[in-house]
Amino acid sequence: MGIAQIAAGYYHTVGLRSDGTVVAAGEHDDGQCNVGAWMDIMQVAAGGYHTVGRRTDGSVVAMGNSNFGKCDVGDWAAINKVAAGGHHTAGLKSDGTVVAVGWNDYGQCDVSDWTDII
Repeated sequence: MGIAQIAAGYYHTVGLRSDGTVVAAGEHDDGQCNVGAWMDIMQVAAGGYHTVGRRTDGSVVAMGNSNFGKCDVGDWAAINKVAAGGHHTAGLKSDGTVVAVGWNDYGQCDVSDWTDII
């Protein structure tokens, strides 16, 4: 089971294994490394104090500090890519639109009108 992808957050590193499982190392104060039970993951992203995984079915999971709602991705579907910032999470949907949750003081989550993103 080799590592297929890595992502680095503020104080943690996440690895996606070729079998779809996830490993993490580093600071775990907010639960951001609690990814050992994740399965069927296609992509990982590491934010400030949270970790995000995109499953093979296009759904998304997140662990860690959920201040500002940055881990509120449970209802996301048809996601092709995920990205994690310091205090927000974004997802590229299969229809080319973008969703985002989390801290929005600088407008970083104002992506609802984005279209044709590849």
